[in-house]
Amino acid sequence: MPKHELRAAASLAAVFSVRMLGLFMIYPVFALAARGLSGATPYTIGIALGIYGLTQGLLQMPFGLLSDRIGRKPMVVAGLILFGLGSAWAASAHSMATMIAGRALQGAGAVGSVILALVADLTAEENRTKAMAMVGMTIGLSFLVAIIAGPLLSAWIGVSGIFWMMSVLALVGIAITLFVVPAPRRTRVHREAEPVAALIGSALRNTQLLRLDFGIFALHAMLTASFLVVPALFASTLRLPGRSEWLVYLPILLLSVVVMLPAIILGERRRRMKGVLVGAVAALAVSQFMLAFGSGDSVMLLAALTVFFAGFNIMEASLPSLVTKTAPPGGTGTATGVYSSSQFLGIFAGGVAGGWIHQHGGTAEVFEFAGALALVWLVLAATMRAPSYFASRVVRLGEGRGADGAGLAAALRALPGVAEAVVVADEGVAYLKVDSKLFDPQKAAALAGAPLQTAAG
Repeated sequence: MPKHELRAAASLAAVFSVRMLGLFMIYPVFALAARGLSGATPYTIGIALGIYGLTQGLLQMPFGLLSDRIGRKPMVVAGLILFGLGSAWAASAHSMATMIAGRALQGAGAVGSVILALVADLTAEENRTKAMAMVGMTIGLSFLVAIIAGPLLSAWIGVSGIFWMMSVLALVGIAITLFVVPAPRRTRVHREAEPVAALIGSALRNTQLLRLDFGIFALHAMLTASFLVVPALFASTLRLPGRSEWLVYLPILLLSVVVMLPAIILGERRRRMKGVLVGAVAALAVSQFMLAFGSGDSVMLLAALTVFFAGFNIMEASLPSLVTKTAPPGGTGTATGVYSSSQFLGIFAGGVAGGWIHQHGGTAEVFEFAGALALVWLVLAATMRAPSYFASRVVRLGEGRGADGAGLAAALRALPGVAEAVVVADEGVAYLKVDSKLFDPQKAAALAGAPLQTAAG
């Protein structure tokens, strides 16, 4: 990857990470700290934790589509301004109503899809997969660091201090966007990296993609609901002194990563990702019922959390890859956009449902709710088709080669290793699904009448 593309990918990964880092840091500490606000009940605390996901989920794709018209960097800056203002509002909150409003405003800064589109604008097609992977790894690392750092920072500056830190991180993100991220020479639609309005309907009708969308919805609903009650269990079951939860999260998260890596590697190499998926969902269900019926026992609590985070990290690492494998050629960006919105709506549903159940039932009932979600997901995962192991490729078209799009697509599909092909003449590209072991990019480029320039996805 050239230096200028590496700089672009790294700087945008940094923008993504400073935002995600701030958001996840409150997860381990919010439920207990929010009890001191006026109007606090388990239900309103759940709304406050989850409502960020509602505005984020609803605005994620509109932000991306709007950035096609008015530019990427202005939309990123606007989103970070909203996020910073919402963080400051939440930091100043003395009531749950104010906290809920601040969290909703935080979520309104839905810049995730815009950042991915900007990555696509600033990288060549042959390097785009590496750049996207860099952003994805940064998000995963931000989550792990945030869960450990949240309790540490809360002991030092309090939860309001964490919200003020989010405002500062928003300013850092704006500075990186304006002064470090290169300006793209031109903005265009990248079907493999951003949603296309015309394709949203087909993505919502694809039953295999919907299974994955439900999976990420359920995963983050379970996570959010669990964090409404787990912090109190640390105090009651483990007898931990205040803000020392990181001593538990650190070894659990490290062990979960140790479990995740070989599971993903073996699943990909041996083409057993469906088995890995079903096994991880089963582990999530088991963990929730362990928590429901044994959270009063310290050994059971620690074992259940380890199983949960192992399954969670496997899902976080594997689901995006399964979405790209399942999406039709030229539809990866749209499928990913729907998937991302499902994730955030799951955060909202988990917060609202978890808070209501906690208030009207109890701690065990919250875990039973999460376990029931996991069982529904298990049925959907077990009945889905095994994912294909075709990779995405983008082939540039030569002058005039898009005139007979249907004919060119048929000719490309006839090449060895090409499973699917879609020609989009107005973009000057053909989107392919290929078997990488059989696909010859030189033959595809020659057929398309363009110099060799293909991109993996």
